[in-house]
Formats: sequence, structure tokens, C-alpha cells
Amino acid sequence: MSNPRNPGRSLVTRQAVVDLVRTATLGSYGVTGFAGRLDERLLGRLGLAQPGMAVHLGDEIDIDLDLTVAYGVPVAEVARQVDSAVRYSLRHAVGRGVRRLTIHIDGLQFAPGGSPPSVVHGDPEAIGPRDLADSGTDVA
Repeated sequence: MSNPRNPGRSLVTRQAVVDLVRTATLGSYGVTGFAGRLDERLLGRLGLAQPGMAVHLGDEIDIDLDLTVAYGVPVAEVARQVDSAVRYSLRHAVGRGVRRLTIHIDGLQFAPGGSPPSVVHGDPEAIGPRDLADSGTDVA
């Protein structure tokens, strides 16, 4: 016997959509966290705001994300991964599409050991990699 569909509707809270976006974003390769202005971060610690994220609900969903990514990963690939994960998550969990997803990369997060490698200015007489390349010498 077939089951006829019962008309009705379901409600999804704004907080549920924010939680879905946050989980999909933080689970993406290379994302280290959300960036945000100082006032947003303070409100976030109090549980009054989500720093680095703006979600606008309507017939479709508009999302703005401000992220930090790990130093050394391809930023464009991280953005593609976040885009795909967020759209998939919302489409399957809520059944609504994302009209606009804007991703801003606001900073790089360095490894716990410190800052990124810097250029070392050693002995000016030393032979460097550029010297070998300019000499026409093949180096294996």
C-alpha cells in the first residue's frame, strides 16, 4: 500500500543553520578557525554572536565567512573545499540551496612552533640556488 504524502511544513531555526555551517566549515581541510573583529570575538565568547560568520535566511541562504587557514596549504583549494562542504551540508540537512557563499581568508595560522620561515641573509659570498640556476648547471 502506498503512503500518501501529508502536507505540512518544518521549521529550522537560524541557530541550526549556523551550527551546520560552522561544523561543515571547521571540518574542511586547511581551516584553522573563524576570524572576526575584536568585538565579534568578545560577543562570541559570551555566546551572543558567531564571529567570522554571517548567515542571512530567506528563500535561499546567503553566507559570509571570514576564515583563517593553515600556513602552507593552497588557499584556493581550502576555499573550494569549504564551499563544497557547506553547500552539501545545507542541501542535505535542510533541503535548501545556498544562493551566495562568500569566503574571505583573513589570516594564516602558523604551526605551534612559531612563525613562518624567513629569508636567511648569510654570507654574501656563498653560492645560492639562484647562482646555480643562472650558471646553466644541471643539478639533480
